[in-house]
Amino acid sequence: MKGAMPSLLSRRNILLGGLGIAATATLSACTSSPVRADMPMRTFGPPAPMSPSQGQRLVEKTLSAKPVSLDLGGRTVSTWAYDSILPGPIVRATAGDFLRVTLDNQLPADTTIHWHGIRLRNAADGVPGMTQDPVSSGAKYVYEFTAPDPGTYFFHPHVGLQLDRGLYAPMIIDDPHEPGRYDAEWIVVLDDWIDGTGTTPDDVLKKLIADGGAASSGGMGGMDHGSGGMSMGAPPWGDTGDVIYPLFLINGKPPADPDVLTVKPGQRIRLRVINAASDTVFTVALGGHRLTITHSDGYAVEPTEVGAFYIGMGERYDAVVTVGDGAFPLVARPFGKTSGGQAMAVVRTSSGSSPSVDANPAELTGQVLIGSQLRPAAAAKLPAKAPDATVDLALQGSMKPYRWGMNGATFGKNQALTVKAGQRLRINATNHTMMTHPLHLHGHTFALPSGLRKDTVLMAPMQSVAIDLDADNAGDWMIHCHNIYHAEAGMMIALEYAK
Repeated sequence: MKGAMPSLLSRRNILLGGLGIAATATLSACTSSPVRADMPMRTFGPPAPMSPSQGQRLVEKTLSAKPVSLDLGGRTVSTWAYDSILPGPIVRATAGDFLRVTLDNQLPADTTIHWHGIRLRNAADGVPGMTQDPVSSGAKYVYEFTAPDPGTYFFHPHVGLQLDRGLYAPMIIDDPHEPGRYDAEWIVVLDDWIDGTGTTPDDVLKKLIADGGAASSGGMGGMDHGSGGMSMGAPPWGDTGDVIYPLFLINGKPPADPDVLTVKPGQRIRLRVINAASDTVFTVALGGHRLTITHSDGYAVEPTEVGAFYIGMGERYDAVVTVGDGAFPLVARPFGKTSGGQAMAVVRTSSGSSPSVDANPAELTGQVLIGSQLRPAAAAKLPAKAPDATVDLALQGSMKPYRWGMNGATFGKNQALTVKAGQRLRINATNHTMMTHPLHLHGHTFALPSGLRKDTVLMAPMQSVAIDLDADNAGDWMIHCHNIYHAEAGMMIALEYAK
């Protein structure tokens, strides 16, 4: 709400996420390098080759990261992508398979691949300076790991702001025991887009820092808080992003040239919805339909019928729906943003006019599901156990100056969280800011107090949540805000296993 913005900003700047004046000085400006300049640089060398165990199926793939020109509804943009397509090519396997994926870096910059949500071995996690050396321009790197859990995932670089280009793609790990009671499957990848529209993500971040988060003109990055549309800028999420995007996409296509998902009337469809955006929470609805949510971040939940649901950056939700007769808008509306319109695809089962680019499904005006309120399926719960150790995690920062951190400092200056192998660890996370942050944990899943299993959870302003995890995957891991601009500005912390 624009009239309320000055006092809201004032409150955010006074709070500074509880950092205090002395600690604020440590929240320094960010860098686009793979590892922050103020961190000690670790080197790893090439990964030791692995082989699948006897009887384990091998899945092999090569991904080429390269510069590319893309047509976004008649607008040509220069960006980076995998195999020159947006989203990149799907990587698909079955739970328990051994994956061998070669990254061919044809970019003019270092890069990596992070396999978002996968409980893989530490050496394959794709975090430069923490689990591997960055992959240099012109070099190749082989990721080898077993994918233990079925679910909907995706992959992207863990270098600077590269996710806010076209470097992302879905990863589906199938469940060999799932009955598959649906006629078709749609993978729905959501994104916010600014690269090649007169600026780049790196330019946007520089301007955010220079302006201290102030609003900007000409499509450059800044704050975009306001009203307009149901729940825009209002509870539960308050402010959700900092960047003004000119386009929002579903499966790499804007509403002016939408992806068309075609089936027959009455067919039962499985949706796998992935939010690959860098700075945008979406509200998702299929006009004229109710969706039944079945999975959150790959784990089964008690089936829950909804008209619409929120999805934060890095989250994934699976749903099933029986499709009616006609052409219907599948809408992903940016929460709290009034520029750039919305993302939309068309679900078509018969002839007829397509929905307009500004379609406003009635489902968006009703109750919207907050995913963390889902109840876990019994089989998805962690075994009951009291925590062996407890640590606190404070999400902190401000817009003016544009500084974000955890536990009193930026990444590289804050003290790592520690755990011993075999422990049940409870992380008491508190969002001390007036913005919403999607909190993401590498290499593990965690349980909310309800037992709901996730690896990414939206934390509303001033919200606290206790998350429990089993320390069963040794290594050094990242915990960070999955708003990529906040992460690059320092809103990350390490979780280290005691040696």
